[in-house]
Amino acid sequence: MNGTHTNGYTNGHANGHTNGHANGHANGHTNGHANGHTNGHANGHANGYVNGATRYKNPSLQVTEDHRIKLVDAPIEEPGPGEVTLQVKCSGICGSDMHLWKSGRIGSLEVKGDCILGHEAAGIVLKCGEGVTNLKPGDRVGIEPQEPCEKCFLCMEGRYNLCDNVKFSGIWPDNGTIQRFKRHPAKWLYKIPDNLTYSEGALLEPLSVILHGINGANVRLGRPALVCGAGPIGLVALAAARASGAHPLVITDIDAARLKFAKDFVPHCQTYHVNTKLSPEENAREIRKLYGDDEYSQPASVMECTGVESSVCTAAFTVRRGGTLMVIGVGRPVMNNIPFMHLSLAEIDLKFINRYRDTWPAAIQCLSGEVLNLNKLVTHKFPLEKAVEAFELAADSSNLSIKIHIVDDVDGTL
Repeated sequence: MNGTHTNGYTNGHANGHTNGHANGHANGHTNGHANGHTNGHANGHANGYVNGATRYKNPSLQVTEDHRIKLVDAPIEEPGPGEVTLQVKCSGICGSDMHLWKSGRIGSLEVKGDCILGHEAAGIVLKCGEGVTNLKPGDRVGIEPQEPCEKCFLCMEGRYNLCDNVKFSGIWPDNGTIQRFKRHPAKWLYKIPDNLTYSEGALLEPLSVILHGINGANVRLGRPALVCGAGPIGLVALAAARASGAHPLVITDIDAARLKFAKDFVPHCQTYHVNTKLSPEENAREIRKLYGDDEYSQPASVMECTGVESSVCTAAFTVRRGGTLMVIGVGRPVMNNIPFMHLSLAEIDLKFINRYRDTWPAAIQCLSGEVLNLNKLVTHKFPLEKAVEAFELAADSSNLSIKIHIVDDVDGTL
């Protein structure tokens, strides 16, 4: 989910240039993926997984109003008309999940009671409610985690992501996807083909954020582009920009290990290590040198994926005159130092997004058709019964993670 703290660069840059989530990849992918998967996943089966399966019918990861997380048994809900009950087979940890845990809110969205976290997910349909005709038990699906009212003028215009009355999974009081069994409207579930794993199905959500953002970012074939922030969302933006034909392509971050990961992930990109001793305007001048000497060669499209004020300012000074700056990550409710006079005089188009709309079908095509391959982003996997440990790892910067997935290999039955 976009909107706040979309990656570790956000927390790192905002909090003394240290990363509160997990930075880097060198150890995260080699040891993290191997050990995270081997120890967290395999040992989870050997130790707590079987016992957990016996202990809980519907294990769920819940956040509390006093900033705790806990694994508890949740009620199993019967599907109502137009709904299904599904087993969530894979759910990713997003920066917004971490922020709800650590801060108890995202902007005006506040944790006021126990709530199951998670919104990046895929699963399998187990039971259909009355009137469901597009799905049947056994269908593998990606989960769009928002449920708009479908009555307001924004919904009627098709801009349902802006609905004031939307229910969003994992935002109190609406329970999220880090649980075994979830009730969800059939309308917001999308069949995934056999060549996609549940892990790839869970990656459809962060990909959807970028699909919505890139549509308005004016990314074009053979045109220069810039991505600010090499966290999970920034890395998806980098891959999407490359797949869209943008070139030259540069990505920035304050963390060298994340930039190394980005270069390994998209070899044709260039990286820029943000110098925190320089001003945004000075960093922008250095970034611009990577593109060329004249104004025409500068990035016509910039996707800002950190939400950090200084990075937004750097992006504003980097984008070429008449270009587009798409702010995808928003880390603070108020930013006071955005260079509006510069943006105005250069007629730079400053844009924003809120989540996504009508993106799951395109995201599925991108992954199933191998337009994009995002699997390298998943550096750690944990079984559902070890979801608390997964969150603790995500909060520990020394473990170096990119995207952590919580998986449920149990054959769920209602």
